Amino acid sequence: MAVKYTLVIHAGCEGIIPERYGPEAEHEHLDYLHKSLAAGRVVLEGGGNGLDAVCAAVEVLEDCPLFNAGRGSVFAHDGTIEMDASVMRGNDLSAGAVAGVTDIKNPVQAAALVLKKSPHVLLMGTGAERFAHIHGLESAAPAYFQTSRRREEYLAAKKQAGEKFGTVGAVCLDRAGNLASASSTGGIPCKQYGRVGDSPVIGAGVYADNAACAVSCTGEGEFFLRRAAAKRIACLVELGGFSLEAAVSEVLENIRNLGGKGGVIALDTAGRFSISFTTQGMFRGLVREGEMGRAAMFGPPGAWQ
Repeated sequence: MAVKYTLVIHAGCEGIIPERYGPEAEHEHLDYLHKSLAAGRVVLEGGGNGLDAVCAAVEVLEDCPLFNAGRGSVFAHDGTIEMDASVMRGNDLSAGAVAGVTDIKNPVQAAALVLKKSPHVLLMGTGAERFAHIHGLESAAPAYFQTSRRREEYLAAKKQAGEKFGTVGAVCLDRAGNLASASSTGGIPCKQYGRVGDSPVIGAGVYADNAACAVSCTGEGEFFLRRAAAKRIACLVELGGFSLEAAVSEVLENIRNLGGKGGVIALDTAGRFSISFTTQGMFRGLVREGEMGRAAMFGPPGAWQ
């Protein structure tokens, strides 16, 4: 018997307070969150699987210059843009990721391609780009990614400690009862020395296992890496007897104790989900089969149960 699908998305959790966003900007951000949910829903309503749904949802956020992924990616210290992405499928633990790519229009699709067409899990830099090009993924010139807003932020960040920007991601339960997760990011402003955060690292920023849950993280990536956050949440659920909400809260508290902050979306095969963050807000959205999609950006996580 088919189960009802659920799709949860996030698009970062840093600096999201009402004082920074007027009504027009708030509407624009929420509109893109709804577009992301709609793209994933189209896949699921058409009988597609969770992996394709999370990729479709994340691709919308990558194409939007408002979020730190794809076209909205932040500048590295040398004025270039380096992007990371990953995906994972919960029924067989297959995964794919790319790190430090510069000319792939939608890095999440490159990560999915690694999962589907490569014997490897993580490809980096020019090797990942060559693999994507060989398989026909759309590329884009540097000017496509270099928006005026991000350039202004980059110039300001070079003068002082810049604001950290988040990640976009999605988790999904499809009608077959399988979980999937995805993440995509441009990293942090003015990053140096080929820095890679948690987003393309399976078990840190992303994880999916039908025996536990699907997870996508956002926030200060170094802390999520050190805690192996996504995998730890899954282990607490599968082996520790934790509820999904308790597991997410435990790991976010662990990260807080290390000095970090961030947010998590998580989902299990019963359709239970968690949307949690230790910041003042998070771009987030939810759609379940037979229900209207919901999106929010300010305030506490709330109870979308």
